[in-house]
Amino acid sequence: MRVVIKIGTSTLAHSTGRLNIRRVEELCKVMSDLKNAGHEIILVSSGAIGMGVGKLSLKSRPTDIPTKQAAAAVGQCELMYIYDKLFSEHNHTVAQILITGADVQNEERNKNFKNTLYRLLELEALPIINENDTVAIDELELKIGENDSLAAMVATIAEADLLIILSDIDGLYDENPNENPDARLIPIVREINDDIKALCGGAGTDRGTGGMITKIHAAEIATEAGIPTVV
Repeated sequence: MRVVIKIGTSTLAHSTGRLNIRRVEELCKVMSDLKNAGHEIILVSSGAIGMGVGKLSLKSRPTDIPTKQAAAAVGQCELMYIYDKLFSEHNHTVAQILITGADVQNEERNKNFKNTLYRLLELEALPIINENDTVAIDELELKIGENDSLAAMVATIAEADLLIILSDIDGLYDENPNENPDARLIPIVREINDDIKALCGGAGTDRGTGGMITKIHAAEIATEAGIPTVV
């Protein structure tokens, strides 16, 4: 199978913003084993800005664009260093691809991205994709916005067999499980409609930019392309 796996900042990091070392090591170990079993893995990973915040010892996640982009530039180096180190321990080679909305929207750039992605898979590398936060900004309408949607777009372009979106909660609930301990997990959503979207809130933490609504939107993109999605 060709599987796209999305990992968000809240999955990668502790509430302090520092890397959750044991969790990342376990994730890389599992993905390496999936590759060993013959599956093709494409990783869409957030975390560059969050790791940059920690590396630069900033007190909180920046709100101004220049500092966000500076944190992303520092954090992306750290993020890829960690992935390269952990996957190398299991004899797998990683590759970095940074894209913006324009790379998805422009036909020629989309084709180039797809060709590179397919060639990396042929070479048995593990592509690690993130939005290029050092140049993509909302004001220029180049920014995809969050990596849940990016993962769905990548899954569609890669013609993946499965999209897995990892989260810091177990899935979609009928109520907010952080506020209501009796909230019920919804195991299968067969149709994404207004009722399903109404169950979703905003971002779950101040470290990430997504939330359940962005995951449902991503699932909508992927399932419309015939790709099953697991949150």
